[in-house]
Amino acid sequence: MLHIPVGTLQLAVRAALATTISLMLGGALHLQYPIYAMLAAVIVTDLAPSRTRKLGLRRLAATVIGAGCGALLSPVLPSSPWAVGLAILAAMLICAVVRTPEGAKVAGYTCGIVVLSHGADPWRYAFFRLTETGLGIVVAWLISLVPKAIRIDDFHTPPIVPPDE
Repeated sequence: MLHIPVGTLQLAVRAALATTISLMLGGALHLQYPIYAMLAAVIVTDLAPSRTRKLGLRRLAATVIGAGCGALLSPVLPSSPWAVGLAILAAMLICAVVRTPEGAKVAGYTCGIVVLSHGADPWRYAFFRLTETGLGIVVAWLISLVPKAIRIDDFHTPPIVPPDE
């Protein structure tokens, strides 16, 4: 028989629910890339509401840095591998300077996407990327406020005791 820990099940249900709602809202709002709402919802979802808030704020800060850096650099950099690498370096170093090193990778790849693929209208892409990411984070935050169906600390499985021989 397959055993799935209660915490794993609860986290999966929360992430699935946050994803579903984020994608539905993204579609209803006619957002360009609702996949980013989905990604944010899954990545920041945690069983502890305080951890979900913390992860969401980190993700939001990293997206602001990455999208903003990409939008600023895109008009002056060509869409070449070296330019993308330079932009990623800049975004990741900015995260270090503003003391958000845990968001450096997200900021880096967000910036790289803007420079590589959205040079024609980088501010529009940056705006929608921030909006879509923010949507996923807000939905995850709201889902984190729903009480857990089963408190993990109260969940106790009695030990298996072999019958007397």
